[in-house]
Amino acid sequence: MADHTFFHRPAFHQPASRAASQSPPDFLPVLSRGRHRSPRRGACFMEMASYLAGERWSDHPSCTHPLLAELARSVNDATSDAARQRLAPMVPDVVGLHPEGRCVAPAIARLAATTALEVSAASTQRVAAVGLLRCEAMLADLEARGPGELSPGAQAALADAPQAADWAWRFIGQARFPTDKPDRRSFERHTGVAIVRTSVNGIAAACVSDPDARLVELLTHAIELCQVAAAQQQPAQVSAASG
Repeated sequence: MADHTFFHRPAFHQPASRAASQSPPDFLPVLSRGRHRSPRRGACFMEMASYLAGERWSDHPSCTHPLLAELARSVNDATSDAARQRLAPMVPDVVGLHPEGRCVAPAIARLAATTALEVSAASTQRVAAVGLLRCEAMLADLEARGPGELSPGAQAALADAPQAADWAWRFIGQARFPTDKPDRRSFERHTGVAIVRTSVNGIAAACVSDPDARLVELLTHAIELCQVAAAQQQPAQVSAASG
């Protein structure tokens, strides 16, 4: 999945009408793990999104926010074969879902980290706690919080995993809040990706009754988060255009 090689769509490509309506075509590949050379061989979540968007066949289409797409690919690969088809109805929701803004990527990563903290094994909890603190550092200014002040959700998640929280604070340096915040592009490409992948793998391996359901719920909430962010940006974009 890390390879960004693109494969051209087959002859039944109908980009204009399909991208406009975002409705399923007559033929849809079956969701399966990994990357696929063509729809005839199956599709991962984001390859199907590229198909519906009328883009060339790819698991890294431009129609979706990059970290949301990373989460979708990770969830696609981590769910069981039986449960993966539950993801299919969600694919049209990510087509064209590409909100801008510095808060989107760290908010997605924070959601993944807090979910992993709830259920993962101790080793993953420690990594998730560090990731959560990194997200909080990115979001502190945007959410009008003071230095070192955590959001209520982060406070609750860390309180429920005190050993992981203590380890995370020691890891970042004697309980000092991390101030070396990466820039937005670096977070989307590296830090956020690492948080999302580790969190999803931790949830998939967790000793809970239905890890698949938790992964589906995580992706559902991330899509809703991006939909809210996109809706909030529309009035500002309309105002800028009219001005």
